[in-house]
Amino acid sequence: MPLNRRTLVQGLVAASCGGLSARVVNASAPPANTQAPLRNLDYGRSFICGTAAFNAVRFVVESCTTIIDPRTGRAADYYPCASCKSENTFAPKDLFHKENYDFLPVLGEGHWLVFRRRAAVSPSYRQVRRVEDLWGPPNLKLVEAGPVTVLDTWEKIRDATARGLPLVAQTEIAGPDSLRAVIEYPVKTMNLSLEKKLYQVDTGPIAFPDFSTPCDPQIECLRLAFVAFGAPDFADFIVEQPTPIVEGGKQVAEVHHYSNPFSLPAKNTLLAVGTL
Repeated sequence: MPLNRRTLVQGLVAASCGGLSARVVNASAPPANTQAPLRNLDYGRSFICGTAAFNAVRFVVESCTTIIDPRTGRAADYYPCASCKSENTFAPKDLFHKENYDFLPVLGEGHWLVFRRRAAVSPSYRQVRRVEDLWGPPNLKLVEAGPVTVLDTWEKIRDATARGLPLVAQTEIAGPDSLRAVIEYPVKTMNLSLEKKLYQVDTGPIAFPDFSTPCDPQIECLRLAFVAFGAPDFADFIVEQPTPIVEGGKQVAEVHHYSNPFSLPAKNTLLAVGTL
């Protein structure tokens, strides 16, 4: 089933995912854009390192999705890493696979969720593995960013963008059974209209929590998506999913592509790493 606003709304009121981590947060805290941020990672200096002797790989952390259960105060953190291409690791030559695919791993709660996007839709697109089955117990090198300035006015957004400060956004959305998810990510593209005093964030891929079906382990509910917003109270998403290619009114192929955009109520917070 394509992921769109209808399936998301159904999931937000009817579904549940289990297996939250032991990290504890303030269950009665106000939404993310009215309190101190849940985290302020330096996304240029935060890494996840493998510990296996055959490949002590290091991945750059590109964002973080936190799923919070206010009823228990428990939270689960998921870290999408930078994508690469499929490769013959440590081969003497011909390092890239001839039939290549995009490779993107997400770490959380003792599991890796690995996305392999081939030219055509493939059953190997998603795979969940326990951490010990891939690159050994992961070593998280997460660096806190600071000082951080909340950009709560148009003038602050304009000035932080013009000064070249790193920008980070937090987008909070509601989930089922009082769950909520906070997606934090560096702002890769910031659009500014100086004439109209408008801004628009466009960033991805991020790990979007799809609550439309139950998931166990919880990491199974994550989907690759891009997010855009230009106001504090809503965000638009477009999710990577099987997408038909139609020519002359006839489907000729199906690929994994970002399609079927939808909008959700959200609480958006913009932060600048540094001071104005």
